[in-house]
Amino acid sequence: MLRDEVLALLKAQGGVPLSGEAMSGRLGVSRAAIWKAMEGLRQEGYVISSAPRRGYALEESPDRLSPGELMAPGRKVGANLVCLDRVDSTNNEVKRRAVDTVPEGLVVVAGEQTGGRGRRGRSFLSPPGGLYLSALLKPDCPLEQVSALTAWSAVAVCDAVEGVCGIRPSIKWPNDVILEGRKLCGILTELELEGETAALRYVVLGIGVNLTQTEADFGPEVAPVAISLAQALGRAPRRAELAAALLDALDRLNRDFPRQWECWLERYRADCITVGRQVKVLRGQEERVGTAVGVDDQFALVVRWADGSEETLSSGEVSVRGLLGYV
Repeated sequence: MLRDEVLALLKAQGGVPLSGEAMSGRLGVSRAAIWKAMEGLRQEGYVISSAPRRGYALEESPDRLSPGELMAPGRKVGANLVCLDRVDSTNNEVKRRAVDTVPEGLVVVAGEQTGGRGRRGRSFLSPPGGLYLSALLKPDCPLEQVSALTAWSAVAVCDAVEGVCGIRPSIKWPNDVILEGRKLCGILTELELEGETAALRYVVLGIGVNLTQTEADFGPEVAPVAISLAQALGRAPRRAELAAALLDALDRLNRDFPRQWECWLERYRADCITVGRQVKVLRGQEERVGTAVGVDDQFALVVRWADGSEETLSSGEVSVRGLLGYV
């Protein structure tokens, strides 16, 4: 859409004016088409200045999600971009669009989910005020390494939040992003395998970040264990600003996986606040308390039980004392 392409050009200028003639030359359209796109952007709330012989400059942007806001040259993740106001689940939308072909780098972004899902099939509260993003990746690696993507994506979220807000969250093993002891972001990783060969078709990384929600938005059950950036910082970044930072971080992840394994493992260990704390491990009806003593080379959690024995957990429900209501 021409309007998105014009917006992307204006954003790339960083406030420096760009002439309508230059834009028409780059995009291969008439000056009249550029003017029409500019007026359309202004009607959407963009403040665009113009001056004779200087051109157009983007002065202010509304809080909205669009391909023009998020496009960036050379970025593989998000090269195919879908922005929606509302959807049942961004993960579901990605999978619907990948039924026949696998559009690598496809990203679906939404401002609200009506059927968000968490781990183990639980519902994931996804009210307006959050940012919900799913990316389709096709990692070139053995299947047994793919599960580490969920840990890598938690580090990528921490990178994005730190880059935009100047504060770095932590990670509760395996992939809950934590701020001030409460959950800022949930991540759901889903795999699609070939039916006959069980070969990996693609991975969907689903990320939901709380931006502007209040206690009332979360409701009485969720409010004690959830936090938004607005609650923590007194303000929240524009959704498009954080979404663009997430796309940059996921693009770095996509380039690095799995070759930069040791680097991302070191960063994950630095961010993980589960290690050194008492944990309660739930497996079916069994409940056992121990101490998390480390994260192994495959991003699994090492737990020491009261009898001194140790066990490596690659899955399971792990509550951490002092976090998310476990006291």
